[in-house]
Amino acid sequence: QVQLVESGGGLVQPGGSLRLSCAASGRISSIYRMSWYRQAPGPGQERELVAVITSVGIPNYADSVKGRFTISRDNAKNTVYLQMNSLKPEDTAVYYCKARNVVYDVDYWGKGTLVTVSS
Repeated sequence: QVQLVESGGGLVQPGGSLRLSCAASGRISSIYRMSWYRQAPGPGQERELVAVITSVGIPNYADSVKGRFTISRDNAKNTVYLQMNSLKPEDTAVYYCKARNVVYDVDYWGKGTLVTVSS
């Protein structure tokens, strides 16, 4: 069982930066693929994948955030980060962390942290 707690969200102006953290209660090394998702406010908004990083540190990004966001992981600290630069109003969303056990295909989710990009 893995519990995830996101932090670092808040209000930022367009063009600004934020760094989100996702702290895991258990070990996330070797068998966990870590991801960040987001869900924009409003009815009918679906949760979308923002970035993913494999157990060996290979990242991948949604086209909408490429070149602006960076995902990283520190297995020694059981923490995953999302550095967000050049933020836009359309980045406003609740950001969720997900840990996927690739051996047993089990997903664990955090409760999310709100990011609001507004002037």
